Amino acid sequence: MVMEEPATEQAAREAGARKFMRYVFFKTDRDWRSLQEDEKQRGSGEFLGVLERYSKRLSLRCYSLVATRGDVDFMIWIIADDLQPVQEFVSELLSTGLGRKLDVVYSFLAMTRKSKYIGSHRRAGQERAETEGRPHGAKYAFVYPLVKKREWYKVPFVERQRIMAEHFKIGHKYPSIKINTGYSFGLDDQEFVLAFEGDSPGEFLDLVEELRSSDASKYTERETPIFTCAAVDPSTMVKLLG
Repeated sequence: MVMEEPATEQAAREAGARKFMRYVFFKTDRDWRSLQEDEKQRGSGEFLGVLERYSKRLSLRCYSLVATRGDVDFMIWIIADDLQPVQEFVSELLSTGLGRKLDVVYSFLAMTRKSKYIGSHRRAGQERAETEGRPHGAKYAFVYPLVKKREWYKVPFVERQRIMAEHFKIGHKYPSIKINTGYSFGLDDQEFVLAFEGDSPGEFLDLVEELRSSDASKYTERETPIFTCAAVDPSTMVKLLG
């Protein structure tokens, strides 16, 4: 098997457009469900109005985590060229009637970048996901932060590329599962944010189990919490809050 082997690690960093990706996980305050119905409708309407308005400026995708996690209720995946509109968007969401009853339980910030390890293991659609951060539109997203052990970065680059080639080879056995990799070095607590997309949670389960046997797995320091997110339209996301 022949792999592309850049002369230096720096040579593997190809210039390209980058976007910010932010995954914001919300939990509703218990008081929300005890409000009168007309007050909930008014607060929900304000919230959905902000979502609709900012969808013209940002790439937004909504997910429900009702019944998949106990500590969060929904997630909004935000993709933008700049951080300022992201800050304005979240601020306006939290100032609505529904937003005042929400807590941001988790928030992960990352940027897109071309991978230096892919080489000849690229597959259809992969380049687009790396640089543009556009979701593939599957039924589910499986999101988690990832931190590598420091020993990983001391491994020679060619050896790291070999290890990742094995990792990719396993992933290609599950072509219905797509990956979106976000890089967080210096931007947030984790080093990466991974968002896998697919229509079958069972296939993702099988993929993750098989990846545990790869050489790359032994260099993982942390990859929790893991979120199973069901893609929904905004109004359904709010309705599922009860």
